[in-house]
Amino acid sequence: MNKLFNGIYENRRVFITGHTGFKGSWLALWLTKMGAKAAGYSLAPSTNPNHISLLNLDMESTLDTILDLESLSTAMNRFNPDIVFHLAAQPLVRYSYSHPYETYETNVMGTLNVCEAARKCKSVTAIVAITTDKVYENKEWEWGYRENDRLGGYDPYSSSKACAEILLSSYRNSFLNLNDYGSMHNILLSTVRAGNVIGGGDWSIDRLIPDIMKATAAGKPVDIRNPSSTRPWQHVLECLGGYLRVGQVLLEGRKDIADSINFGPVESDNLSVDDVCELVHTIWPQTQFDFPDNTSRLHEAGALRLDCSKARTLLDWKPLWKSARAIRLTVEWYRRFYGEKSITSENDLYEYVKDAHEGGAVWAQQF
Repeated sequence: MNKLFNGIYENRRVFITGHTGFKGSWLALWLTKMGAKAAGYSLAPSTNPNHISLLNLDMESTLDTILDLESLSTAMNRFNPDIVFHLAAQPLVRYSYSHPYETYETNVMGTLNVCEAARKCKSVTAIVAITTDKVYENKEWEWGYRENDRLGGYDPYSSSKACAEILLSSYRNSFLNLNDYGSMHNILLSTVRAGNVIGGGDWSIDRLIPDIMKATAAGKPVDIRNPSSTRPWQHVLECLGGYLRVGQVLLEGRKDIADSINFGPVESDNLSVDDVCELVHTIWPQTQFDFPDNTSRLHEAGALRLDCSKARTLLDWKPLWKSARAIRLTVEWYRRFYGEKSITSENDLYEYVKDAHEGGAVWAQQF
């Protein structure tokens, strides 16, 4: 594992905001298995159970808010990281309708705080800021969105993340300008966009598969919203492999990657919510679904696809697992957890790395 990504993460000091969240906990697992020295900064886990506690990783952890710039800066300067992965956010669409102020404050001003803390930390040479596929102005068309398509956001969550992207672009131009790299500063900043990420260990509210898993474990049916909506369902390890690849090349000094990059499955691999429910039922037959006619429901995007040709061209990155396999592994993770109280996250990680090596992924060829 320590030879992945050309061995660049072995003994590297990596600072993760949002390490107690779903994506952040999986990223922390992968980094520690590669021999990185990781430190996390985040609010306390929002659910019980939660993935980060179940993993029980050997890493530093500070539980505080990214809205406290002094606390954040103190933690970052104390650790002296080489690279920062910024994942801390208010990540839920429906929650953002009832908590718009919290959503914008966390996702916009919190991101600014992370940038300021990293810029003033002398050891930092790379920042990877994680946003979402929902930053695009969604026209409900059949084509995948490209990184230079117009940003937007109907709901407060999507809008706040689009705001964060604009902030990060401005921050790069104003303070981390590529023309000044190596002379006025030594930091490269990228933003990475992915969405509808699935995998074991997510107990967040209003997410399709976690809602199904929790209801099934309790022997109850689950209400399904928008069964005809289509999404690019992707295992969490897929996008994390992309994020780590970005981090690798930033640490190697590649200025052309200091930009925004999409990570998602091939466009033909999108599934509707109804398709996902059918597949989940074949894997865990005890699942029960209700399809209420709720005409007053909050707006959520109907169709969403990403064009990931930039990642393929510049990073030689490609998705490895089809949506069906990602869903199967996710459902099996929860079945094992609820049935046997076992955690299969490490097994999933090693299986993914093995498939990456056999599939010719450039980042997996050094082990």
